[in-house]
Amino acid sequence: MRILVVEDFAPMRGTLERALRGAGFAVDGASDGEEALYHLKEAVHDVVILDLMLPQVDGLTVLRRMRAAANPAHVLVLTARDAVDDRVAALDLGADDYLVKPFALAELLARVRALVRRAYARKDPVLRIADLEIDTAGRTARRGGQALDLTAREFALLEYLALRTGEVVPRGDLLERLYQLEDAATSNVLEVHVSNLRRKLEEQGAVRLLHTRRGEGYLLAVPAGSA
Repeated sequence: MRILVVEDFAPMRGTLERALRGAGFAVDGASDGEEALYHLKEAVHDVVILDLMLPQVDGLTVLRRMRAAANPAHVLVLTARDAVDDRVAALDLGADDYLVKPFALAELLARVRALVRRAYARKDPVLRIADLEIDTAGRTARRGGQALDLTAREFALLEYLALRTGEVVPRGDLLERLYQLEDAATSNVLEVHVSNLRRKLEEQGAVRLLHTRRGEGYLLAVPAGSA
């Protein structure tokens, strides 16, 4: 999933970007409101982490313009402002959650994961497809009760396909949502991760769940007659 971090304090922005990438997210960063609006036009984001006190264009204006443009990304407002009026203003403009600085990084990551689930109409942090269980909170996966040894990128790929179970997800969508631009520039990076993930999912002869639709994309689903 792709996250946009809008924070003018460079050390804070860097910390958030590293933590989110470490959790398997693709991340864009912006240091002011104008840059944030540019990123919002250029890419699709699942979650926007938005500071309110920004140079150029303030956070509330960014949020107002997002919603006026029907941008559906979930917004976590992150700010030093803790007055009730500020929280109410952000929520009334379409923010989905609010976190006051200083904050615990673990809490921020948990809130981001919750917003991602909300974007795909999922409340349970555990996604299940046949005998496959994906714990989006614990960042672990099991098949037939056996833990899968997945890299952060493989887990992110599996999670995104699981959130869209039964849908053919286009290759371009996966590249945009899961990879940094420099990674996506490598033509076969997605195919390598799909191949590795499929191998791990099918160890010990397990039924295939990850399918390739040539010319269309990838599908995570139980084969007909195997449910």
